[in-house]
Amino acid sequence: MSDFVRGLRLWFAPQRLGEEGETPDYRFTLANERTFLAWLRTALALVGGGFAVDQFLPHLRWGVRVGLAVALLAAGALCALQAVDHWVRCERAIRRGEPLPVSRFPTVLSLVVAVVAVVMVVVVALGGGR
Repeated sequence: MSDFVRGLRLWFAPQRLGEEGETPDYRFTLANERTFLAWLRTALALVGGGFAVDQFLPHLRWGVRVGLAVALLAAGALCALQAVDHWVRCERAIRRGEPLPVSRFPTVLSLVVAVVAVVMVVVVALGGGR
C-alpha cells in the first residue's frame, strides 16, 4: 500500500497512529493539534472572506466578485484539507522520530491571499466597490 493511501486512511482512523513508532511526549502531540486547529481557523476565515466578498460587494462586476469569492473559498477548502494531511504527516514523523515534513502549501496559500488582496486594493482604489 502506498504511503499516500496509508496516510489518507489515517485521516479517518487516527487511532491507527498508535501503530506508528513510539508514543511521544504528549506536549508534542498537543502542539501538533494546536497547529491543526490554527490551520482550521485560517480555513474558516478564508471561507468567511469568500462569502463576504460575494454578499457584501454587489456593486463589483460579476466576474471580479465571483472570481475573488471563488479564490477565497477554494483556498479555504484546500487549507482545511491540508490541515488534516499536515497533522497526520507530522504526527507520524513525531512518533517515528523523523524530521517533520516540509510543505509548499503555506507559500501557495500566501500567494493566493496576496493576489486577492492586491486585486481588492485596486478595486477599492478605483472605487469599484461602491
